[in-house]
Amino acid sequence: MLKKNVLALVVLAVVVLGASFIFFSSFEAEPETLSLTAGAAEESKVPEQLFGIPIDGYEIETNTVKRNEFLSSILTRYQLDMQRISVLADKSKSIFDVRKIAAGHEYTVFRDVTGQAAYFVYQPNPIDYVVYDLRDTISVYKSQKAVDTKMETVAGVIQSSLYETLEANGASPDLAVQLAEIYGWAVNFYRINRGDWFKLVYERKYVDGNPIGPGRIQSAMFGHNGKEYQAYYFETADGKGSYYDENGKSLRRTFLKAPLKYSRISSRYTSRRFHPVLGRWKAHLGTDFAAPHGTPIVATAAGVVVESAHSGGNGNYVKIKHDNVYTTQYLHMSRRAVKKGQRVAQGQVIGYVGSTGLATGPHVCYRFWKNGRQVDALAQVFPPSEPINEKYRSAFNNVLSMHQQTLASLGFEKQSNLEIYSALAFNIDRLFEQPTPEDNRILEGFSAQIL
Repeated sequence: MLKKNVLALVVLAVVVLGASFIFFSSFEAEPETLSLTAGAAEESKVPEQLFGIPIDGYEIETNTVKRNEFLSSILTRYQLDMQRISVLADKSKSIFDVRKIAAGHEYTVFRDVTGQAAYFVYQPNPIDYVVYDLRDTISVYKSQKAVDTKMETVAGVIQSSLYETLEANGASPDLAVQLAEIYGWAVNFYRINRGDWFKLVYERKYVDGNPIGPGRIQSAMFGHNGKEYQAYYFETADGKGSYYDENGKSLRRTFLKAPLKYSRISSRYTSRRFHPVLGRWKAHLGTDFAAPHGTPIVATAAGVVVESAHSGGNGNYVKIKHDNVYTTQYLHMSRRAVKKGQRVAQGQVIGYVGSTGLATGPHVCYRFWKNGRQVDALAQVFPPSEPINEKYRSAFNNVLSMHQQTLASLGFEKQSNLEIYSALAFNIDRLFEQPTPEDNRILEGFSAQIL
């Protein structure tokens, strides 16, 4: 009996000790929990910032640089003397040249309680900004706003120009420039027709919730003259990216379709043209691309400069030998950017548009030789390029499948009665037109809108 009582007392003691431990442990843990809660509350009270600068204690003013307004004229309004402004400009040289502060760009001033500028922030573009710390020791540094990139889509049928159609469908017209570069080896963007269409998947960049322009086009379909052209951006493991068609063949070709990025065709290759300067009929064995004075002219393919000179009729010109078959020439430049014997890459600037020689206005006359005979550059068909490396084929097919599904889901907006009537009238008018060597029915594409 005694043993049973002792055993019961021992069990009771263990239970009491355990309960006491749990009870008192809960009291010890409580201050620790409260400490964590307090810490979280302190972290949630992060000071509000603008351009990474706490705004507490400052009055913020945001304005736009006006015409004929300079850094000195701005800062003197905020109690800064010319001596400090001179020090600021000197310290800024290696970071941002204050002489490049331009009208139309925003700036922000942080004013202290005395009304003096403590910080001056200039934004040369929507992403970058330059901070001038004007307190005791002047310092200058550059930074960037956070950029949010989203994937977006757009589709449309061209009624007037690619440029206008993109804009009408809520996309940036700048996408037209990218399309011309993507398809520059396959599609002649100087012969876009009404009824041509496009579907795009592209990146769009946002800063502070506002769109600032398109990023890279990820995939595209372009319908032209009853043929569909597909393009898919694919980046290999080494970080090199390019555009390929649905069969994995690169869209890059030996020659670009035109020597200018932005232009309109003003005169086509023809065996008989009335020369505007000489005042008589003669062959025009080249294609004239009109563009503003000073527009960069690029080599349509890699090669070696065999002539870089000036002559009476050609004005300033450059001639490039690409291989044993092809040679190109670029006339009427305002100035040349390459020398004889120099090797040039495709797309490299070789000169600038002008009107030297026998020319009535700024343009480049683009001439093309095949096996020593001048031919129409725009009529040439070049062999397809090499396909994607087989070791990347599986990864490319995954990208291809994903984008094809997205593009297939895109539809075109229903045409209004006005658009249908306009398209109908356009085709009826063509029935009564007389064919001419220089087909004026060609739509001049997005470049005409840019110019």
